[in-house]
Amino acid sequence: MAIGSAFRAFFALLGGNLPEDIAKEHGYIKASSVPKPAPPKPTFTPADGAVQLLSILQRDARLVDFLMEDISAYEDDQIGAAVRNVHQQSREALGRYVSLGPVIDGVEGDFTKAPSSSAGDFKLIGNVPASGKAPGGLLRHKGWKAEKIELPPLAQSQNLKLVAPAELEIE
Repeated sequence: MAIGSAFRAFFALLGGNLPEDIAKEHGYIKASSVPKPAPPKPTFTPADGAVQLLSILQRDARLVDFLMEDISAYEDDQIGAAVRNVHQQSREALGRYVSLGPVIDGVEGDFTKAPSSSAGDFKLIGNVPASGKAPGGLLRHKGWKAEKIELPPLAQSQNLKLVAPAELEIE
């Protein structure tokens, strides 16, 4: 034991505790009995959740494949058949993880008062007054809001930018 360690041990013992490194070095405690510090909790950003949802839609419905493909060479009936399948699978996948509801629960085409909620919850279209404010107008789209989002937990080791892994077929 070096003289510095001896002094450290002596003065630490006066305080009641032997330093952990010296205790381990001389066999007073086993290395395995020392609890390891917990790994830091991962920090996730909203973008990570967006990529995760896109990844789910790709995995379950091949939505990204469909959107990224140049469909100009296909006939309308071919596109229609593909859209029906992608639509059904995307809707099911989205429904498993996100509950959506209307921003304004009204009948499209009816006069609706402008909601008193945040101005960002709706937008005025058509012949909008110069003031940018109006008491209401015809409801053209109810809008969508996420009422509940329950995405599966992200793994710390997961590549958070990966939408879909490449696939290699072994022949």
